[in-house]
Parts: sequence; structure tokens; C-alpha cells
Amino acid sequence: MTSSQPKVQLSDDEWRKKLNPQEFDVLRRAGTERPFTGEYTDTKTAGVYQCRACGAELFRSTEKFESHCGWPSFFDPADSDAVILRPDHSMGAIRTEVLCANCHSHLGHVFEGEGYPTPTDQRYCINSISLRLVPASS
Repeated sequence: MTSSQPKVQLSDDEWRKKLNPQEFDVLRRAGTERPFTGEYTDTKTAGVYQCRACGAELFRSTEKFESHCGWPSFFDPADSDAVILRPDHSMGAIRTEVLCANCHSHLGHVFEGEGYPTPTDQRYCINSISLRLVPASS
């Protein structure tokens, strides 16, 4: 369910100034990066994953797991209000899109019931380009 208005609201021109063309395509136009090409697909660095568009905390490394699907996978967002889920009927399939609750940027999709050994049986399949990892302090 998408809330009515994001907290961060910018025009397309303002987003284009803030994001590079690839970031804009994924975050603002619901594009997808190619599998196994994202910078966070295989990272094991401890830290917090923020929205690349607005800096909101979305996921933590403690909820990241190896799904071998080609994109970073998480079994739960950092906070239940960090993301918004909405139906996505594009590409001839019914999927659930994941958006940043703060700026409504596209992050990826969430899938359920795939049998991964996680506490939620969910896989938040997120584009690396939608995220920025802030490593934990030593």
C-alpha cells in the first residue's frame, strides 16, 4: 500500500541533478540493473543500507543473505515503515514492488515462499544501485 505523499518530493529535473542516469532509471523509472553486476550483490560488509536517492535507512547487513539470484537479498527491512509495498503488474507477471517510504524511489521487488532458510520466508530482491552501504563503525 503506497502512502499518499512521500516526505521527500523533487521534480524529475531535480532528481536528474541529484542522481546519475543509471540511478535515475532504476530509482525514479523502476528500471533494473543487470543481474550479478551490482556492487552489493556479494558484499559481506557489516553496516546499514540507505536509499541512494534520499539517505533513509532501509536494510541492515544482519538481514542480508545469499540467495544467488544476482541482486542483494534481504529477509526483512530495517524498520517495518522503511519501505512501501505495492502491486506491480508489469512484465506480464504479478509481483510486489518495494519502494522507499521516504521518497517513493523504486528499490526492487519482494518474493515470498521460495524456501530460503530465513525467519520471514521473504526475499527482498533489491537493486544495488538503489542502495548506499554505510559500513558499521569499528
